Amino acid sequence: MFGALPRRAAAALILALAAVSGPALAQSLDLSPEQPGRLRAEKDAAIAAALPKDFRFVEDGVLTVAVAPSQPPIATYADDARTVVGADPDLAQLVADVLGLKLKLVAVAWADWPLGLASGKYDAVISNVGVTEERKQRFDFSSYRKGLHGFYVKSDSPITAIREPKDITGLRIITASGTNQERILLEWNRQNQAKGLAPAELQYYDDQAAWGLAIQAGRADALFSVNASLAYQARDGSLKPVGTVSSGWPLDAETGITTRRGSGLADAFTAAINELIADGKYAGSLARWNLSAEAIDRSRTNPPGLPAF
Repeated sequence: MFGALPRRAAAALILALAAVSGPALAQSLDLSPEQPGRLRAEKDAAIAAALPKDFRFVEDGVLTVAVAPSQPPIATYADDARTVVGADPDLAQLVADVLGLKLKLVAVAWADWPLGLASGKYDAVISNVGVTEERKQRFDFSSYRKGLHGFYVKSDSPITAIREPKDITGLRIITASGTNQERILLEWNRQNQAKGLAPAELQYYDDQAAWGLAIQAGRADALFSVNASLAYQARDGSLKPVGTVSSGWPLDAETGITTRRGSGLADAFTAAINELIADGKYAGSLARWNLSAEAIDRSRTNPPGLPAF
């Protein structure tokens, strides 16, 4: 799409388009199987040459990638109920392009990816897998997106920012029981109460439809959940984001392309992602799905992972 432009000019154009079109895309994300707006990249011979010569792909010349289509806009099924689309499938296509490979997406249940990857059913997993120290004992990672939880409020709410413990004082916040989000809120309440501040009231509902009804009816002040999921729900304008927190708070968390440990693929994937960051296609791709807040500045191979909490 931008192959005729110099690299810096192409990057600037993509970033400008992302800045202008992001709000509109948030209103009407494209779930068609054709995906006409999907960005594509050209092969980079030097990066492709970094692929290990002795690695045996599931299919010659094909990058077989597992993805769990269960969490829009990260990955979901298109309108035809068969084609997998979303931010992670877009990244998979771009990385395959840079490496000069065809892409084959394999839809899997999220819980099944470790065994499938270890047994060689696919070459990589691109499915919102967080980098942890425990997982690094079995897998290699090429980081590609921040792990974020988001605070969202009703679109006409007077609340403008929730980013640190003091900001939740006295608020009624909906979250899910037993989640990392609940862990963060409980710790923030503990810190606030130690300082003499009122705790937030945590509310729990059976499903996300009930969340939305409670917010719109004024029975709660804010939602706190996976940022990508709430960004998807906010596309109709009923909600607005007011802050994000690392899913590993107080540590930073990242998701990564996941490959078998020692396969040799991770460095080539990391180089491909950094090429996409440099030419702007990475930013443009995230903007398509209203996930610009989760962009990273640089991909790393096996960055520090989260410990067990």
